[in-house]
Amino acid sequence: QVQLVESGGGLVQAGGSLRLSCAASGRTFSTYAMGWFRQAPGKERDFVAAITWNGGVTPYADSVKGRFTISRDTSENTVYLQMNSLKPEDTAVYYCAAKYTYASGSYYRRPDEYNYWGQGTQVTVSS
Repeated sequence: QVQLVESGGGLVQAGGSLRLSCAASGRTFSTYAMGWFRQAPGKERDFVAAITWNGGVTPYADSVKGRFTISRDTSENTVYLQMNSLKPEDTAVYYCAAKYTYASGSYYRRPDEYNYWGQGTQVTVSS
């Protein structure tokens, strides 16, 4: 079992920045691939970014590429999502997710591939 707690959401103007954090506890964090997803009202939960457990591969959704950066600090059991140049369409509840894997270079883009989820943090971008 692993528990995930997101933080760092809030209200920001378009063009601004936020950094989301996802603190993990429980089993060995280093063997989990991690991902960030977001869900706007009335919409499906969409992939934002992922990171392999060795941190070597970081795929992004096209809509955030070049603006968002995912990273992980294994010593702190934390995954981050740095979000720059925010747009109103980035408004959503952001969730982090974890998938236990033996494969250091594997990453996952589908919500149903993940085993554990945080409670979410609201990000609102005003125009």
